[in-house]
Amino acid sequence: MNMAAFQHSFFRSMVLTLFLLLNNAAFTSISAQESKTRLEQQKAKIEEEIQYTNKLLDETKKTKQVSLNQLVLINKQIDKREELIGAIANEIRNLEKQINQTSDTIKQLNQAITRLKEEYARMIYYAHKNKSSYSRLMFIFSAKDFNQAYQRTKYFQQYSSYRQNQVRVIKESQEALKRKIALLEVQKKENLSLKQMEENEKQKLGKEKSLQNQTIQNLSKQEKDLLKKIRENERAAKRLQKAIEDIIAAEIKKASEAAKKTGTKPSPENKFALTPAELQLSSNFASNKGRLPWPTERGVIAATYGEHAHPVLKGIKTKNNGIDIATEKGQVARSVFDGEVTSTMTLPNYNNVVIIRHGEYLTVYSNLDELYVKKGDKVKTKQKIGVIHTDDSGKTRIHFELWQGRTLQNPELWILKSR
Repeated sequence: MNMAAFQHSFFRSMVLTLFLLLNNAAFTSISAQESKTRLEQQKAKIEEEIQYTNKLLDETKKTKQVSLNQLVLINKQIDKREELIGAIANEIRNLEKQINQTSDTIKQLNQAITRLKEEYARMIYYAHKNKSSYSRLMFIFSAKDFNQAYQRTKYFQQYSSYRQNQVRVIKESQEALKRKIALLEVQKKENLSLKQMEENEKQKLGKEKSLQNQTIQNLSKQEKDLLKKIRENERAAKRLQKAIEDIIAAEIKKASEAAKKTGTKPSPENKFALTPAELQLSSNFASNKGRLPWPTERGVIAATYGEHAHPVLKGIKTKNNGIDIATEKGQVARSVFDGEVTSTMTLPNYNNVVIIRHGEYLTVYSNLDELYVKKGDKVKTKQKIGVIHTDDSGKTRIHFELWQGRTLQNPELWILKSR
């Protein structure tokens, strides 16, 4: 009976081990699949952005003239390609981790099955030694008392079922082992495919960097023209900034004068006097920080907010009060939130400009051709406000700014990270 108790205890222990092993493997597989899905979605998004940037680059190449815009798009393409390679590398690392986990599970299953088979063999040997009815009867009748005899009788009744269960567990474990081995082969093939994809993307990156260097060399020969363009852009940016600041000052002054007439307390010098409805609009706008739609349906950010080194001219820095979004010819600008058109104007280098007020916030849409709105119009989120200008080099770009009162904001922190 001691032997039987040991066998039952061993069998229960092995079944529990196998259950935990397979359950952990299943949980790991689900977690790995979720991680794989996220990585694949990230990879697909980056690939889509690369294709779109390629399309914009092709449009600029139609002019047969090397331009700074081409370099900007090439740089963007390189950034996205490096991001894609990084995503593939993450996927490879994730898959290699899965391969190691699957290999460990296979090893542990093999060990567990070997131990089960060894125990089953000992059981069969013991059963063979005691197979005669006489031996069984002697084993029962040699009991010290009735209770022990009963327990020994029960043991023989359960013994056959116990052996059948052990055979079933061995078979199920072997089937699980086969599935894991098949999964391991699939994972290894997928890993090889990803490594080949990574190598292909690295080759494309190498070609793009060669094109980048060649474009920089060609543009370096146009140093005077580039400097002239920088100065023009700086003057245009200052004119736009002054126009916006004048509009803000006029709005604040008008509100202050209105407050004096009604005998109410005027707002601070750098603040709008807001009606309850405007206060609510401001609050709604602020609560959507990071979730505002893009001012274009499609596009890539070609120039970011702040001060940056010039991509060609050494020692030269340029400043951007907003962001520039490159898009396709014929695309339209759209309002990022509900508001009222507070001004429209035409400025050199910026073409038509639309300024929309959202309580204490202002959004500015520059470089437009035909306008669909006028001063005083109420607009809704994503409402079309004008066609984006395309220049002679094939560049279609909208300049977008965001102000909170007199303070400039980084628009990238306010709009969605992806379209």
